[in-house]
Amino acid sequence: MASQVATPSSLHTTVASSTASLSSPSSASPTQLSPDDVELLAKLEEQNRLLETDSKTLRSVNGSRRNSGSSLVSSSSASSNLSHLEEDSWILWGRTVNEWEDVRKKKEKQLKDLVRKGIPHHFRAIVWQLLCSAQNLAIKEQYSELLKMTSPCEKLIRRDIARTYPEHEFFKEDSLGQEVLFNVMKAYSLVDREVGYCQGSAFIVGLLLMQMPEEEAFCVFVKLMQDYRLRELFKPSMAELGLCMYQFECMIQEQLPELHVHFQAQSFHTSMYASSWFLTIFLTSFPLPVATRIFDIFMCEGLEIVFRVGMAILQMNQAELMQLDMEGMLQHFQKVIPHQLDSGPDKVIQAAYQVKYNAKKMKKLEKEYTTIKTKEMEEQVEIKVRQTSHLSKGNPRYSEEFILQLERELVQARLQEAESQCALKEMQDKILNMEKSRSSNREAEALTGLKELRQQVRDLEEHWQRHLARTAGRWKDSPRKNAASELQDELMSVRLREAEAQADLREIRQRMLELETQSQIHNNQLRRAELEARNLQERLQVLTNQNKMLHAELQETKRKQAEIECKNKEDVMAVRLREADNIAAMAELQQQISELEIQKEEGKVQGHLNNTDSSQYIRDLKDQIADLKHEIRCLRGQQGLPDQPSFDGIHIVNHYGGDNESYQSSDEDGVKLSPQLTRHQVRGRITLHANLEDSESEGDEEEDALRLSGSHKTTTV
Repeated sequence: MASQVATPSSLHTTVASSTASLSSPSSASPTQLSPDDVELLAKLEEQNRLLETDSKTLRSVNGSRRNSGSSLVSSSSASSNLSHLEEDSWILWGRTVNEWEDVRKKKEKQLKDLVRKGIPHHFRAIVWQLLCSAQNLAIKEQYSELLKMTSPCEKLIRRDIARTYPEHEFFKEDSLGQEVLFNVMKAYSLVDREVGYCQGSAFIVGLLLMQMPEEEAFCVFVKLMQDYRLRELFKPSMAELGLCMYQFECMIQEQLPELHVHFQAQSFHTSMYASSWFLTIFLTSFPLPVATRIFDIFMCEGLEIVFRVGMAILQMNQAELMQLDMEGMLQHFQKVIPHQLDSGPDKVIQAAYQVKYNAKKMKKLEKEYTTIKTKEMEEQVEIKVRQTSHLSKGNPRYSEEFILQLERELVQARLQEAESQCALKEMQDKILNMEKSRSSNREAEALTGLKELRQQVRDLEEHWQRHLARTAGRWKDSPRKNAASELQDELMSVRLREAEAQADLREIRQRMLELETQSQIHNNQLRRAELEARNLQERLQVLTNQNKMLHAELQETKRKQAEIECKNKEDVMAVRLREADNIAAMAELQQQISELEIQKEEGKVQGHLNNTDSSQYIRDLKDQIADLKHEIRCLRGQQGLPDQPSFDGIHIVNHYGGDNESYQSSDEDGVKLSPQLTRHQVRGRITLHANLEDSESEGDEEEDALRLSGSHKTTTV
């Protein structure tokens, strides 16, 4: 049965319950099997026959839980469905899956009604693949190759993984669920580089991984993006989301006008509460079982169910919302509405199909929205052109300033890039260590799970042996009892063999997972080594170019240095020539000085000669003075002495206007006479003042002046 191959825990539960249900009537009625047991055995055989004939279901079963349970089912949803599911629903879905092509073509309305009632949990994986035609996609073969590549969105995906179903056991921190979620998101970001990664898409992929293996989840997600308008919703521009908001707001305006007026009065825009409904198909707004039921219908009918459920929610809460302000309405959408659906999704789904939905009008609204956006784009382009022309006319230097700003930003960006490279290398080392530790943790978890599974198998065998021991003696009385006993033995043996096969399969898959993990780690290491080698080669090339540039600069520097040395030598020679010229000039000047000194000496000699002439002149004056004195004495009646007349003293004073040293010899030649006169003679003294001024220039550096003036004479008796 599908329930026995979904998970090991469900396998143990089903086999144990089957054993209990078969053993309890045997112990209670040793003589014969009860009608309920016979009916149950018939239904079990019917289900086994259906599953064996359904090749598509077998493929889903054989591919389930690949990579060590990479698609763990929701425990709460599984327990709810297993406890309330009826056998006729299982049979009906089994036949529907077997005859899918005919049902899809001829009984589409019945299929929609069946999906609206809910897809059984263990049929969801195969039914979702059939609904979106994702079971035979060629891109599935590329999945393993995509995982070996590097995506530019890896950092964003790693950051948001912890925010995806944080309360769910499958997506706990560092769990296998987070790893396979990262793989699927990374693979799609490489397939569709225009969309890349959007946070809301992780919740859809997470729901798919709860139902099916990662490769099948990847294929289903690709089909959803391509055929269900999700790709347009998740584009960076999010133009499709704006269209959905416009259509949904028009539906509110038409069907709930009072609430629309209240929203407008409170500035409560549609995107504030409804954007997550369309981006995650209510997975972040409603409890997981309710959102899963809505997702069943979405797989069959598309985004129409989102509009219907959204309108149903607003209709159910219109009275409360009319009494609240904007903040209160936000709190109501976040905290009150999710708890209204704890009882189950049936009520809101029934209300959703009471909502009026006109596909033609939605198409008309789409055209209106496209027209409005086109006009807005044209107006924005026109405004931008006007602003650009105005700036260019009003400020001609704007472009230069803008270029300078861009250059500064470029420098900052390069600095940030260098810092990012360092941080990236550190993170790569850290990721490598984390991968190693995670691999060891996976191995430990897998070994623990394998031990638990083997222990369960042993418990089943012991339980079966005890059951055989209790009932062996009682079934020998009647051939009919023996046939029933053999049937029970065969059935339980098949169950045990199936459990053992599942255990072996799990062990093989675990080993395959370990090998794939090791291969992925080695591939990552090899890729990092290749990247590092490529970076080193680029760095080597850069260093080589820098070395060439430095060598060229060195040669240029040497050439300039040689030129400077030659110039210095020329300057030194010029200086030496100037020194030689200066020495020659100094020699000439010294010669001139010598000539001037000679002229000076000649002047001195000439001065001496002039002094000699003045002495003669003085002697003549003395003679004249003597004659005058004689005449005076004669006039006074005095007789002159017969002897040579004597003077009390004659002082001759010469005043020169030149160098004292030049006429020192002439002073020495002056006559000083101070003879003693007789007592009866009158003592007298004659003072002669002579001012001699004579100026004569002889040469450039020597000037002798000799001026003789005898015009001023003073004689005192």
